[in-house]
Amino acid sequence: MKKLSYALVVYLVLGLTFGSCNKNDEITPDIVEIVKLENPINNFIWKGMNSWYNWQSNVPNLANTKDDNLDAYNTFLNGYSTPDDLFYSLLFQEGTTDRFSWIVDDFVALNNSFQGISKSFGMRLQAVLLENKVDIIFYVRYVAPNSPASDAGIIRGNIINALDGIVLNEGNYSATVSKLSNETVTLSIVSENGGILTPIEDKTITAIQLSEDPVYFKTVFPDISGKKVGYLVYNGFRSSYNDELNAAFADFKNEGIDELVLDLRLNGGGSVLTSAYLASMIDASAGSETFAKLTFNAKHSIENGSYTFQNTLSVYDTNGTKTGEQAINRLSNISQLYVLTSGSTASASEMIINGLKAFMPVKVIGTTTYGKNVGSITLYDSPSSDYTSETSANSAHLYAMQPIVFQIYNKDGQSDYINGFVPDIEVKEYQFWNTILPFGDENEVVLKAALDDIRGITAKQVKSLKFSEIKEIEVSKLEKRFDKEMYITDEFFNQ
Repeated sequence: MKKLSYALVVYLVLGLTFGSCNKNDEITPDIVEIVKLENPINNFIWKGMNSWYNWQSNVPNLANTKDDNLDAYNTFLNGYSTPDDLFYSLLFQEGTTDRFSWIVDDFVALNNSFQGISKSFGMRLQAVLLENKVDIIFYVRYVAPNSPASDAGIIRGNIINALDGIVLNEGNYSATVSKLSNETVTLSIVSENGGILTPIEDKTITAIQLSEDPVYFKTVFPDISGKKVGYLVYNGFRSSYNDELNAAFADFKNEGIDELVLDLRLNGGGSVLTSAYLASMIDASAGSETFAKLTFNAKHSIENGSYTFQNTLSVYDTNGTKTGEQAINRLSNISQLYVLTSGSTASASEMIINGLKAFMPVKVIGTTTYGKNVGSITLYDSPSSDYTSETSANSAHLYAMQPIVFQIYNKDGQSDYINGFVPDIEVKEYQFWNTILPFGDENEVVLKAALDDIRGITAKQVKSLKFSEIKEIEVSKLEKRFDKEMYITDEFFNQ
């Protein structure tokens, strides 16, 4: 018997199969439905967080197996209506609550903010609940030169009791303070005498795009009990001002100062590299030892590294482009450091305290710092670079993330300031809300505590007796969105 050809066998089988079917039967092939991803940005968010997030292994929804089944993965991502909703759902909230990571929809504005460029009135305020436990006022902590606030004649120490004509009190504060986020606001300036507030004038100001120099004020007190004391108000670790910071220390070095008072009350942090440069300026005796050590999650443990004290710094423009180098002006006469602090003192500022205390006594004066011993990098929608490259970012959107990706330690392995640094001498500036003096005035209450300690006057906890019942109001709503950041750039990974 001859063998049938393969084609004939197939034909016969198909013929028998179809011949056995009723003419009314329908042949329906199996169709596999693939769940379509509704918002591709959500995929970037999950992938970037899965790779870099400091607490990735502690968040079930960031498990490495989460994207094994594409349908289930896309269904999960589609369950979040906005990228922001997904991002914040992925933050670690057990034990160590992540209060630091965030996401933005415009990384151009984000990068500008890191260099002190943002739309602003050019002032910082502190809210205070007065002793009657009803009325709330702001006092002006700081005014930027050539800003809407300075152009309006507003100065440090001015008292404000109303926004857009609404007199502030405990009942309306939460609703009214949001007016400071508007483009234009009217401030009611008042004076105080014997507890009575008297109107002076109203000032209307409009926010503008402003670039603020963080090297705000410096001076040398030539004779504090026979010592020359340098004083610097430094408001942000911004790499585009590294040369201005170095210039300030050139003056201190030329003056031959014996003591340094570093005022970080308004400094929420910034560039970790700039923090290492500042530490190098303060302590020449540290040579090239380790200033800080950084540890990443298990996926990026190869990135674990350190910043050392250095003799040279890089100069950058506002785009983050390196434009040159300078020899660091390192002080050789400083054997201890005074740091003035507040609840706004955070991240890279606290890094200065933590890093230098392994080399010299650091005396903290003011109020307890914010408590941030972790830092971040900017993640872009650029999977080819493991989400770290702005230049290769997806041009379809400007979303970027700033998640916590590392913890920072000093050379002795210390990183125990999650609750902030408690001051050695506590001075609550807000209790003196009606007598706030300019930066650099020897009688300004927090600076005076440092100068008195240098004079050998016994340090005591300083407070105002007259207004000891007043309370500080949460300041986070009054601060810029990115003020408490501590970040590194690709320069760290390429060193």
